[in-house]
Amino acid sequence: MTSRWDWETGKGLLGMDDPAEVDAALDRNDDHLGAAVIGLALNCPPEVVSPRIIRALELLPGRGRDFPFTAIAHLARLDGRLTPELYDALRAEGLGSAADHAIDDTLTFVPFRDLPLWLKRRWVYVTVRETLLRWWLLPLETVGEAWRAMRERRRT
Repeated sequence: MTSRWDWETGKGLLGMDDPAEVDAALDRNDDHLGAAVIGLALNCPPEVVSPRIIRALELLPGRGRDFPFTAIAHLARLDGRLTPELYDALRAEGLGSAADHAIDDTLTFVPFRDLPLWLKRRWVYVTVRETLLRWWLLPLETVGEAWRAMRERRRT
């Protein structure tokens, strides 16, 4: 029986939908493990993918940790929910790390009522900061547009 996933090159792994295949890749610490975890996140519910993402985070060093966090981001986007273990992984990694995009996607796509308290606080902070920044920049844009209009009048 031939596999539809090419573990030598990584081809087809984004279509991964077999948790047992990913478990085997985790056991052998495969070079393309990150792509397989992302593929599983694209094709399976959070409860199936979550333990495999956690194991991948334990196995993958440095930049390789980007892959499991990308998988978390995809789960947030596609399912609008995460498991408590994934929230814990995001919190442990923290801001200013490989988890940044996953945290941002979680804040964007998971309903506020479903977020843990620490992410609710982050959501409030980000929302208030962006609103204040928008209010601060709006008058500057208006002044800039007025200056451009005046320059255009002078030219004609």
